Amino acid sequence: MAKELYLVTARYGEDEETFLERVNIACANGVTFVQLREKNLTTRAYYELAVKVKNITDEYHLPLIIDDRIDICLAIDASGAHIGDDELPVDVVRKLLGPNKILGVSAKTVARAIEAEQQGADYLGTGAMFPTQTKVITKPTSKQTLKEITETVNIPVFAIGGIKEHNIDTLTGTNVVGVAVVSEIMQAADIAAKVKQLKKAISLL
Repeated sequence: MAKELYLVTARYGEDEETFLERVNIACANGVTFVQLREKNLTTRAYYELAVKVKNITDEYHLPLIIDDRIDICLAIDASGAHIGDDELPVDVVRKLLGPNKILGVSAKTVARAIEAEQQGADYLGTGAMFPTQTKVITKPTSKQTLKEITETVNIPVFAIGGIKEHNIDTLTGTNVVGVAVVSEIMQAADIAAKVKQLKKAISLL
């Protein structure tokens, strides 16, 4: 079974047109999920950007996941949403989304992973596996914890956090369904080439 390459978006000071072009190139070259993550936009601006990103993901028949914002997910009819520890409870989000949308949950511990699965999560994101600049505060997750989570739950688990082409091989044997990547794709000088290289790297897991 082919491994998944999950793109989590981030903007690094570029304008919207450049950002959308980067997402488009990533989608055209083989990412299998896209999560739109925006922490500082107004609701209206987030909605308008989400519509534009969804136009891209729809073109490539890829699921668009909205980070945190259940209202935006429902407003644009995205494929699903992803929530962290400080969001609404998993079972509440599941009720809001209904049975057919994808619900991803961040899980750093086995206990959280079990709880998320029982309350309706479809997949888990576990990390940060490596140091990352995406979030100011990151508590590192050990490879052993990641492995324990994948062995305990019956839903797919993605590794996330500081994952680069050169360190993917350290995740061998963890039984992850794939990896979630932010800066390695969004800041790549050649996104098309980087996505293909990442896909080759994760295929060896």
